[in-house]
Amino acid sequence: MWFDFSFSNPDKIKPIHTAIYFFAIEHCNRLGWKKKFGFPTSMVLEATGIKSYSAYKKHFDEIVEFGFFTVHEYSKNQYSSNVIELSLKVKALGKALDKALIKHSSKQVQSTSSIDKPLTNKQRNNKQGIPTINEFLEYFKLQTLFNYDSYLYSVTAKYEQWVSDGWKDGNDNEIKNWKTKLKNTLPHLKPLQFNQSQTPIKPKFNFGTDDE
Repeated sequence: MWFDFSFSNPDKIKPIHTAIYFFAIEHCNRLGWKKKFGFPTSMVLEATGIKSYSAYKKHFDEIVEFGFFTVHEYSKNQYSSNVIELSLKVKALGKALDKALIKHSSKQVQSTSSIDKPLTNKQRNNKQGIPTINEFLEYFKLQTLFNYDSYLYSVTAKYEQWVSDGWKDGNDNEIKNWKTKLKNTLPHLKPLQFNQSQTPIKPKFNFGTDDE
């Protein structure tokens, strides 16, 4: 949720925000995930390396404004504690970041080259019957009747895994018919969930025969 929000609001987020927020998560974890907990100012400054109390207070208040902290009691000064609660109700849709990660990963897969072999990736893939990422995703799109975006990340990751493993599956078996292999793998992939309130949606797959 935090990085979805950061990606969507690059003009608002600074490294100091992330340092404060993630130390709050760490501190809450060590306290056994208490709903309300003390967040001592001096401890935060020491743990994050923030030197200025005024800078800390400014960015702390902005995190509250963003909706990631709920403050139950404000500290009186830099030597006392804020009593806060981690908010898990921030609406920060992850589609923009998800698509950016998938786009970056796809480019990385297609641009990877081998120093040991004279063939380019495209030549080698064609020789081995390995589809491009676009061919792979286009075929995947034909198999799903809905919820394409939710499974896009998992399918892209599976493609990258098979490519990095020399176009072999998890049992080290060569993938000879990738379309059939993909159809058999789809039911085992998990959809990407954007927040805790969503209920996992099971996909419908077309398991028709494929003679290609």
